[in-house]
Amino acid sequence: MKLKIALPVLLASLALVACGEVDPNSPLGQRQTIFKQMLKTSEDLGGMLRGRLAFDGQRFTEGAAELDRLAHAPWQHFPQVREEDGTQARDEVWQRQARFQQLARELEGATAALVAATTAKPLRERELAPAMQRVEESCEACHQEFRAF
Repeated sequence: MKLKIALPVLLASLALVACGEVDPNSPLGQRQTIFKQMLKTSEDLGGMLRGRLAFDGQRFTEGAAELDRLAHAPWQHFPQVREEDGTQARDEVWQRQARFQQLARELEGATAALVAATTAKPLRERELAPAMQRVEESCEACHQEFRAF
C-alpha cells in the first residue's frame, strides 16, 4: 500500500525538479555551458600560477588556447531581446549593448594576450601571471556590471 502512494509522489517530485532545469539547447543553456567551461579552464590556469596545481607548460599553453576559443563563443547566445528564462544576466545586458560588447571584446583581447604570452619559451609563471590577471580582471569587470549574483 505504501508503494502505491510513494511512487506517484516520487514521480510528481521528479517532474517538478525537471521543470527547473535549463534546456541545454536554449540560448541560456548554451551560454551557461560555455561560461562553466571558461570558469573551469580559468581556475586550472590560475591554480597553476598560484601553486594550487603543479605547473605544466604544455597544459597551460593548451588551456590558454582553449580559454581564448571559449572567450569568443558565448556572445552569440545572448538574443537581441531579453528572454524570460531565469538568466543571471541583468537587464543592462540588453539596455547597454555597446558597453556589454566592449567588455566582451576586452575579454577576447585579454585571452589573446595570454595565448601570445605562452609563445615565449621556456614558460615562466611570473611572466604569465600578468596576462592571466588581465583575463581575470576582464571577467570580473563584466560580472560587476552585468551579472545578477
